[in-house]
Amino acid sequence: MSSIPSLLRDRIAATPDAEAYRVPSDGGWTSLTWREVGERVRGLALGLSKLGSGPGTRVSILCSTRLEWILTDLAVLATGAATTTIYPSNTAAESAFVITDSGSTIVIAENDDQVAKLRSVQKELSDVAHVVVIDGSAADDGWVVTLDSVSDGEGDYDAMVDAIAQNDLATLIYTSGTTGRPKGVELTHDNWIYAAGAVRELDLLSGDDLHFLWLPLSHSFGKLLEVVMIHIGVPTAIDGRLDKIAENLGVVKPTIMAAAPRIFEKIHNTVVATQQREGGAKLRIFTWARKTGIRVVKARQRGAEIPVTTRLEYAVADRLVFSKLRARFGGRIRFFISGAAPLSQDIAEFFDAAGLTILEGYGLTESSAGSFLNRPDSVRFGTVGPPLPGTAVRIAEDGEVLIGGRGIMRGYHGLPQESAEALDDGWLRTGDIGELDEAGRLRITDRKKELIKTSGGKYVAPTYLEGRIKAACPYVSHVFVHGDLRNYVTALVTLDMDVVTPWAQAESLPADAEKLSGHPRMREEVEKAIDQVNADQASYATVKKFAILAEDFTVETGELTASLKIKRKAVEARHSATLDSFYA
Repeated sequence: MSSIPSLLRDRIAATPDAEAYRVPSDGGWTSLTWREVGERVRGLALGLSKLGSGPGTRVSILCSTRLEWILTDLAVLATGAATTTIYPSNTAAESAFVITDSGSTIVIAENDDQVAKLRSVQKELSDVAHVVVIDGSAADDGWVVTLDSVSDGEGDYDAMVDAIAQNDLATLIYTSGTTGRPKGVELTHDNWIYAAGAVRELDLLSGDDLHFLWLPLSHSFGKLLEVVMIHIGVPTAIDGRLDKIAENLGVVKPTIMAAAPRIFEKIHNTVVATQQREGGAKLRIFTWARKTGIRVVKARQRGAEIPVTTRLEYAVADRLVFSKLRARFGGRIRFFISGAAPLSQDIAEFFDAAGLTILEGYGLTESSAGSFLNRPDSVRFGTVGPPLPGTAVRIAEDGEVLIGGRGIMRGYHGLPQESAEALDDGWLRTGDIGELDEAGRLRITDRKKELIKTSGGKYVAPTYLEGRIKAACPYVSHVFVHGDLRNYVTALVTLDMDVVTPWAQAESLPADAEKLSGHPRMREEVEKAIDQVNADQASYATVKKFAILAEDFTVETGELTASLKIKRKAVEARHSATLDSFYA
């Protein structure tokens, strides 16, 4: 196959009546077959073609993760156009930038709220001929039309699909912009076909699996999963509502789910805090089970034989504790996949002990999201696994990870100089520092631009410390480690109020974030975690001072990217007074 639409066509021909997608519906779930998906995509593609979608054009999608995102994406691609992705949390100005920079002439918006956002910057969107709203009303001026009104087009669908070449542009994804202005990453049909085919070659998934998708489809990780499941024929249950993840897992009972590390941290912290709050025998059993499980996991990682007595203890721990945790996720999870940011090894070990192995992977938007992945039979925590088949890796003299292969982007949209800086004779400069182990697994030590160099000339990896501290204290939401060109390392800590509030109430402490952030008892809990992490660090890498903030970092305040990574410059700017006070 040469394109994503031809991939879909092949899937429909191979398994027309198999389940493709499952979506929430009137308190339950409704399924669509691949044949039904094909019919809806065909109608939408021909309707969008009449609106002007076609070869050489771009269509922006401003929508949360839901079935219509995938259907409209596939329809846009079938016309020969490229999809430009916009996070629904983006501001009007941010949305306008992506739409105008990409040259989009059509925007697909989720609802009237998103249309209102576009209306507020309509003067800047002079090239946009139509806004197609999924859940909303058409406008009298004709600028806004409904998705239903363009879902029944007529014409030669197969001819449109056949005309798409493998090197045609398929997707423009704007980088989340942890530093500077977002850049549009140009990814071709062949980029996605390669990446999805490489995952298929690993033989990890089959049509018997059930994939649960909540990740933003505006992110490259979500987009890759969309194409992978079409390629392999895996049904996907879709619901992008974060507050429904736990509930949905129990109902849908998926076998696989991918997530950003923050989701696994939240689950871990909720479980640990609940046990600590209950105390007594339950806490003692949980603590014993956790230690037993971690002991088994570490032995497996070393390749050591596990004594019979330890195996018996682990069986008891599994029956009393871990089996109940698995049941909360539906009881059928074969493995989780983690990407988009580093996963703490402590968190990975806890989940593995519970029989919920997390396969950590690695890739950039610029490499079609998937470049490395741990394999179920050879997981090594702390690494992102070996490269996917067909991906090449090289470590530069300064430790930077370079990636080569068919998954590498065409370049940055309209930015030849930045493209030349990122691409070195076909190799992608990732900006990450890493090393390869004896089995060819990659270990990422930190972002090249985010490494802290103290005034004493020592290098410190902030994300490593941040992950360790979050794993050591269940009440912590985010940690920001600071100290570049300073004489010691400090940290800002935010609280996860969903987890903290029940604990605070049980301890007769104020459940108000403002009051709790300054309470000695709360500080004691955080300090205990930081001391625990400091204990096995070199002196120059230990956190000497910290502050607990009253407000969490969020996407809305600009301190997190849409994939929940910290925007370091934004945090430094917003909290400069607090950071400076550490060194006064």
